Amino acid sequence: MTTTERRPIRRALVSVFDKTGIVDLARALHEAGAEIVSTGSTGATIREAGLPVTDVEAVTGFPEMLDGRVKTLHPRVHGGILADQHLASHRDQLAQHEIAPFDLVVVNLYPFEETVEAGGSDAEIIEKIDIGGPSMVRGAAKNHASVAVVVEPEDYADAARAAAEGGFTLEERHELARTAFQRTALYDLAISDWMLDRRLAEEGAQDEPADDQQEPADTWVLDVPHEEAVAAGFSATLRYGENPHQRARLAITDEDEPGLAGAEQLGGKEMSYNNYVDADAAARAAFDHERPAVVVMKHNNPCGVAVAAEGEDIAAAHARAHATDPVSAYGGVIATNRPVTVAMARQIKPVFTEVVLAPAYEDEALELLRTKKNLRILRTEGAPGRGVELREIWGGALVQDVDSLDAAGDDPAGWTLAAGAAADEQTLADLAFAWRAVRAAKSNAILLAKDSAAVGIGMGQVNRLDSCRLAVTRANTLGEHVEGDSAPERARGAVAASDAFFPFADGAQILIDAGVRAIVQPGGSIRDEDVIEACRAAGVTLYLTGTRHFAH
Repeated sequence: MTTTERRPIRRALVSVFDKTGIVDLARALHEAGAEIVSTGSTGATIREAGLPVTDVEAVTGFPEMLDGRVKTLHPRVHGGILADQHLASHRDQLAQHEIAPFDLVVVNLYPFEETVEAGGSDAEIIEKIDIGGPSMVRGAAKNHASVAVVVEPEDYADAARAAAEGGFTLEERHELARTAFQRTALYDLAISDWMLDRRLAEEGAQDEPADDQQEPADTWVLDVPHEEAVAAGFSATLRYGENPHQRARLAITDEDEPGLAGAEQLGGKEMSYNNYVDADAAARAAFDHERPAVVVMKHNNPCGVAVAAEGEDIAAAHARAHATDPVSAYGGVIATNRPVTVAMARQIKPVFTEVVLAPAYEDEALELLRTKKNLRILRTEGAPGRGVELREIWGGALVQDVDSLDAAGDDPAGWTLAAGAAADEQTLADLAFAWRAVRAAKSNAILLAKDSAAVGIGMGQVNRLDSCRLAVTRANTLGEHVEGDSAPERARGAVAASDAFFPFADGAQILIDAGVRAIVQPGGSIRDEDVIEACRAAGVTLYLTGTRHFAH
């Protein structure tokens, strides 16, 4: 920016609760020839330092009133802040009403957060909800083309420099405005948190998670560790985090593609922290598939996954996803990559479900789902992107690309046939489905599939052997809840996918003994030959992908 783009500071409005550094700034403004207009206590502080100051009430013609609640809320103040001095019509109106414009607004807000943290009474806290301050800050920030706004004491030195050098550049005013809007956003957020906490305390309100009936957290005024994420678009304060004693909130970090964080809620109760975690995992798992897919998620692990076969609709996919594990589906989260139809809604309605997430709903389907008053119904746009994910650790953070199905080994055409006969078309399709579906399960995941639907999932185990046993057991016992007491062993004739290599042949042998006809796994173990030999001896088809999708 050149000096011609600077706007000289001829008149400044200064109103601060925290007086730290304000006298030095006022002195710099005075030496630069600026008139200083100020409110009661701020004006008194500046005047005591021997500097000239104009009281706001001399400008407005009204004294401070209502115990100080009304000081600056007047056209002679806000007209001077909001007038676009580039517009002749605005300059004419200022002249007509004898209003002088402001070039700088210096405001810091009442200490609401500090009063809450200090345990103030409701009356004390309410009196620290600033009205005039945020109004002046937002007005000046909006009109940063004409006015500079300073809300942080650490920016006073820059303001003093700018006054001496002929004012702030437009670029500098823009950055100050961004800081100002962030400050008022966080301020309003703290007020919202406190009011929610107050309401919950008065009503004795409780959430009703399926496995936890504790009281909500006592305190909901939450410090914001990632202010920039919140500044990008804070959305909601959540009742609590994973557990009732943990505080939580939701921030939109991508305004252009807000995804789940910006989903439209069409019905049901407020979303909880755990609802969002499960819904995100479910949506990502559903969109891993190109064909119409349904995922049932529980505790951040899939308990049902299926895609529609040729000629089937989304309701058929949901029926088979639910059949994977109908016991665990109770209290789960359902996500689909296609619109929810009436037929699918009819299947969902009898089962207690926390959340349904879809890109769209048929009108009658939405009407039917809304009859379940506690069912959270979300509509999202687009599909989950690749992006990056952050995990905080002690003293730092880890950042990585989000795992997605775009590695070379994710295409069956690139798989290596290591044992058995080449899979026929149906078997290969089931293997491809299983490979995509197993990515959604956590640590040492094993997924058994048949007819493009999961029939048994072993996950969350500290060794792959236990995951193999779990997948087989669930396949062979949970089928009774779907097909009756004489249900066949669903593992027999199924295919299997492993998210990482088998370290020993014993895990693969459990699958072989259960009747699995084909297996896909990354390979790469020093004992790969043992696994290959076990499959070869049993006549089981084995493919190696060279890619893994292990998830902690």
